[in-house]
Amino acid sequence: MPLSGGDRLGPYEILTMLGAGGMGEVYKARDSRLGRHVAIKIALSKTAPGGFGERFEHEARAIAALNHPNICTIHGLEDFDGRPAIVMELVEGETLAARLARGRLPVEESVRIAVEIADALARRIGAAWCIAT
Repeated sequence: MPLSGGDRLGPYEILTMLGAGGMGEVYKARDSRLGRHVAIKIALSKTAPGGFGERFEHEARAIAALNHPNICTIHGLEDFDGRPAIVMELVEGETLAARLARGRLPVEESVRIAVEIADALARRIGAAWCIAT
């Protein structure tokens, strides 16, 4: 069930939905304790032990283990009425999909974006290898 602007999840006030995917919905929210905007990714449904919630938690821990300018910061894991949620840094700006909808990227911009993505992925792969070994 999608949330609406003004809904509250603990100390977080939902402002607007940013997007939705296979695992959950992402909202822009205001953290009333710290006075900042955050992004909250909430699982689509309540979870049973050993299932979807563990995948959500694993995702949050994997991201939290990283420190890179192209990877968002995780602020915490929450449980909202049995639905796991990841509270993370809100990164504002145009999505790559929106930018591509405006037309082709110049080669220089394409290379810059590809390098940033590759650098972040290399950090993620390195961290996953360290966690697994």
